[in-house]
Amino acid sequence: MIIDKKEQIIKIAIELFAEKGYEGTSIRDIASKAEVNVAMISYYFGSKEKLFESMIEKYAAYIREQLEEITKDSNRSDWEKMDAIIEHYVNRFLTKHKYHRVIHQELLLEQRGNIHETIIKGFSKNRDLIKGVLESGMMNNQFRQVDPELTIVTLVGTINQAMLSKSMCSIFLAEGNDIDPYTDEAFRNRIITHIKQLIHSHLHIQA
Repeated sequence: MIIDKKEQIIKIAIELFAEKGYEGTSIRDIASKAEVNVAMISYYFGSKEKLFESMIEKYAAYIREQLEEITKDSNRSDWEKMDAIIEHYVNRFLTKHKYHRVIHQELLLEQRGNIHETIIKGFSKNRDLIKGVLESGMMNNQFRQVDPELTIVTLVGTINQAMLSKSMCSIFLAEGNDIDPYTDEAFRNRIITHIKQLIHSHLHIQA
């Protein structure tokens, strides 16, 4: 698979930001590992902050496109949409765990206003799509009346906490097992099954 230079720069930037943090990563570090010159990074992005913002916008847009495809599918019930959202988020967090670690670090630090705002804008749009499914399910008496925002926090927060690092996975979920939680299919299915059970129990209308 051929990756163009701009994609390669973003890919390497994510790896370095996850490993060394934003402050610990220089444009020269990124250029060296991506096997490009500094001028090329300046041409594509202008600065390290703009590169970071481009990285966020790229991945947030991809997630939003996938969520829009799920939430606007008239052939799916609200329950099926929620299940598909859960599967999408788990798969995305596992596949792009380094990216999500970087985002988590930035949200905790709140040191760079523009970057923080870009992250929040991306999350807000995705939140609104999931909230729409929850509100539809409640309106159609498929789901019980719940707090939609906190339901989303429960969904995303549970996945994020479980995927925060390989060592965290090992402590809580895979102790004694020599597996890579980010690639192990059984582990992936375990997480998906658990979160579906959690959300189904939360949304189920009690008889």
